[in-house]
This record gives sequence, C-alpha cells and structure tokens, in this order.
Amino acid sequence: MAENRHVLIIDDEPQIRRFLRISLVSQGFRVSEAATGGEGLARALNEAPDLVLLDLGLPDMDGQAVLDGLRSGSAVPVIVVSVRGHEAEKVRALDRGANDYVTKPFGIQELLARIRSLLRRHGEPGEGPALTRYRRADLVIDLAARRVTHGDSPVHLTPKEYAVLDRLARHAGRVVTQTQLLRDVWGPTHAHDTHYLRIVISKLRHKLGDDPQSPHLLQTEAGIGYRLLVEPEAATEQ
Repeated sequence: MAENRHVLIIDDEPQIRRFLRISLVSQGFRVSEAATGGEGLARALNEAPDLVLLDLGLPDMDGQAVLDGLRSGSAVPVIVVSVRGHEAEKVRALDRGANDYVTKPFGIQELLARIRSLLRRHGEPGEGPALTRYRRADLVIDLAARRVTHGDSPVHLTPKEYAVLDRLARHAGRVVTQTQLLRDVWGPTHAHDTHYLRIVISKLRHKLGDDPQSPHLLQTEAGIGYRLLVEPEAATEQ
C-alpha cells in the first residue's frame, strides 16, 4: 500500500526530517520536505501529497495557521507531530481539521502504523464512492442502511446514540473532539454539555460489547474526545 504514496514532511528540524525520511523511504513511501510553513503550503499545492506530517513550531508561521492553509483547499490527511502536548493545543488542531496528533518524542512504529491506517481509510483518489460499512470482528456498522449488528443480532440504538456512532464511524480511527460531537449531534448551544456525551458513550460501549474499564473499540482521549477503532470495508461485501 505504501508504494508510490507521497508523504510531505513540514518540520524545521533537519534531524527530525532526516529520521522521518529514512523511516518512510524504507517502507516504500515517496517523501518530500519543507522547513517552513510557507514552503510547506507551496509544496502541498504543487505536489498534492497523499499525507502531510506537520510540526507546529515553525520559524515563519505557526503550524496551526499552516493547517488552516491546508484545509482551505484540500482534504489531504494531516498528522500533527509536535512537542506541544497540552490538551488545549491538541483540541485546537483536531477542531481545525487535523486527522491525528502525535506528541514528540514518538515511537516510529506507532507513527508508521497511524500513517498506514489513515491512508487505508482515506483510500486512493478516484477509487469509487465513499465507504459506508465499517467492521471490527463481528460488529458491523452499515451507515447506508442505518443498521448496526453484533454477530447475527441487531443492535438497537436511540437516535442520539446512532448519531454519535455515525460521526465516529465516518472518522474511523481519528479522534473526534467532544465539542465537534456535541455541536453536530445536540447543536451549537450544547457545545459544552459534556455530560450528555459521556452518558451516550457509556451506553454505546454497553450495547456494542466494549469493556468500559479498558475499551478496545470506543477509546477516550482524555480531555479531548473519542476514537472509534473500526475498519472500512467495501460496500459490496456482505
């Protein structure tokens, strides 16, 4: 899958860029680099990469502004790779369109796994209609049919429970912030009513057979949001 996939690294630290380039090339990726935000935006426009690794501490402009620039005309997957580990910084980046956030120092195998997963979910350009079926083991979420099954049994969800699951599935593997979920499902006037969301998440875990003490399906990113760990499958698969 990595063959011919193009990753753009935007980071002002030469040693980090070199480390990432060596690691990515060894996995079959094509790599280009930018040391500033301005150069990164120009390369993203001219080269149309398949994924961007973005540092926030750039010399000419803040990485959040680079993210805004990327999102103004592109849906390219973006993983923020930054030393800034504060929850507020992560929430800000995710709310502005980052697909994932990795804090430096990081493990290269974890980063490579996140890159592969994100590219797998994003798919190849022009490969067909958006996927609407997601699976993990015997759990199947069929958004087109508005049906959730666990094994051979249907999972009965309330409208709010289904709406939250729908949002999480459409961003499978990606952290969706609490604010984003509350605005999408309950409306902008409830953007800070996190207790509503906690109740629905608890009920979803119970109905989907997830362990609330050690969830493997619907994971919490403390103070930030939630991540649903399912994989897309072709709509023709039954």
